[in-house]
Amino acid sequence: MGSGYYELYKESVENPGGFWSSVASELHWHRRWRSALDGAAPFFRWFAGGETNITYNALDRHPSDRLAFVWAGSDGRVERYTYGEVLERVRRYVCLLRGLGVGRGDRVTVYMPMVPETAFILLAVARVGAVHSVVFSGFGVHALAERIKDSGSQLLISADFMYRRGKRVGLLQNAEDAAKRVGGVQLLRYFREERRFEGEAEAGGCAGEPTWVEATEPLFILYTSGTTGKPKGLYHGHGQYMVWAYAHTKWLFGFKPGDILFSTADIGWINGHTYGLYGPLLNGSAVLWYEDAPDHPHPGSWWELVEKIRPAFIWLAPTAVRLLMRYGEEWVRRYDTSSLKLVISAGEILGHEPWRWLRDNVCRGHGCEVIETWGQTENSGFIAAPGGLGLGGIRYKQGSVGLPYPGLKISVVDDKGVKTQPGVKGHVVVEPPTPPAFALGVWGDPERWVQTYWNKFPGLYYTGDVGYYDEEGYLYILGRGDDVIKVAGHRLAPAEIENVVMSHPHVVEAAAVEVPDEVRGSVLAIFAVPKSGFKVEASEILELVKREFGPVAVVSRVFIVERLPKTRTGKIMRRVLRAVASGSLPGDLSTLEDEASVEEIKRAIEELKGAWRLS
Repeated sequence: MGSGYYELYKESVENPGGFWSSVASELHWHRRWRSALDGAAPFFRWFAGGETNITYNALDRHPSDRLAFVWAGSDGRVERYTYGEVLERVRRYVCLLRGLGVGRGDRVTVYMPMVPETAFILLAVARVGAVHSVVFSGFGVHALAERIKDSGSQLLISADFMYRRGKRVGLLQNAEDAAKRVGGVQLLRYFREERRFEGEAEAGGCAGEPTWVEATEPLFILYTSGTTGKPKGLYHGHGQYMVWAYAHTKWLFGFKPGDILFSTADIGWINGHTYGLYGPLLNGSAVLWYEDAPDHPHPGSWWELVEKIRPAFIWLAPTAVRLLMRYGEEWVRRYDTSSLKLVISAGEILGHEPWRWLRDNVCRGHGCEVIETWGQTENSGFIAAPGGLGLGGIRYKQGSVGLPYPGLKISVVDDKGVKTQPGVKGHVVVEPPTPPAFALGVWGDPERWVQTYWNKFPGLYYTGDVGYYDEEGYLYILGRGDDVIKVAGHRLAPAEIENVVMSHPHVVEAAAVEVPDEVRGSVLAIFAVPKSGFKVEASEILELVKREFGPVAVVSRVFIVERLPKTRTGKIMRRVLRAVASGSLPGDLSTLEDEASVEEIKRAIEELKGAWRLS
């Protein structure tokens, strides 16, 4: 295969079976697959009959003295582990798990903070052929119990505490309460100060070798919020996820010896799985974790780590960037960030101003690039991106998430499923066959997989996002389809409006939502967060929007607030903003990072109610 994007892409869509067989052959297989691709939409299966184990490829086949894992705490501690040291820990935990009766196909829920042992125990779960289900450590008892029950986990693993902004936050009580609520699940405790799992001293007498599993057997379950209120458990195939995680990270990062990827994504999300664990290790690179918040113990914590550890890449979310922007440029500029080759944004739309801020203050002319990627939990992480360092031929265009990666036939269609012309907004879909990146389905509910992703446009995978292509085929994502704003018959994407609002020199974050109006049917409500120490007037935001969009964008109210309601992955909860701005109940807030943000927005609305109205 050629190394350029267009050569690889052409082969991947014209001969998907042969293409992915060639990629998979770069990894170790205990038994070769009998068929590269089985099944039909919406249930595709890759490498059926092949046997492997992702941990053998992520650990055993690399030099034991090569750096694999770096952990940093907010107290200044740094721990480094070679591949040999990680493998030794993983083998020890394999013995522990097997001693507890955990084996092939069993589900294990992991409720742990960002500590080294979390990475090692996850690898051990995969090594015994079991299925891990990581639940974000910020979730409470209800969310944890719900996910344990849905996955049918027989074992729950939890640490006694985590750190949040330097303070200890207990986890075991939540774990114990959730285990009691579900019933029939065993709890394995990890004691941080002693650096041991309970029963670890008795575990022994085994070599900790991998269990060989079929490529289509599940490796992990990850839960995402659903519109029905019940989380969806997306599960990924052991071997096919392995091939995609190896290949697409190699194409983006172009890993070189000694490269370190600073993954700021929590292990409880798909980006934490793929870019904070499996992707770098499959490529023989190293990954860096930091346990605490990006602005603790100070707003330069991340950049101080970049200066100290010298990573080549940093993977971050736009919400964290906007948080750090509020503190100004001084905190990033006091540290040496010249080791960085790529600054990668993922999770939601970055926006023009955060992109510029990263370019001017993090890269600052030393040659690194700031790029955006696009993807979902359902497809292992990103599936469209600029070329990066390992795949030539895709340049970065500001605002674009690049081109579809090999194996992805991404299209944009109108409401009737007809492909749109360049520049015309529509629904982003993927044509079959979907590549190994994609989940096998929704755990225990195959019909939900069909109805959620394959029913809106029969024969096409519906991403739920809206966007458009330009004349060169570069993809632009504008937001979720259910967030599209329709005002006076015009369709406006939140990102379009929010980018304009954030062009105000003193606005660091913004959200635009549609609210009902008796006369016009629907109008805009805009929420703007000012930079720390600056005052922004609502009238200034209104004038900006009027100037850029004209009479199409009818603004009902502009609310100046200190923070926006977000999920724990950092995505703005626009349904909450819509509800509060409309005077209705916000509904389920179990995935909200900070419920106080909703109360603040309610107060802002009450202060303005009846005082004035913009039009």
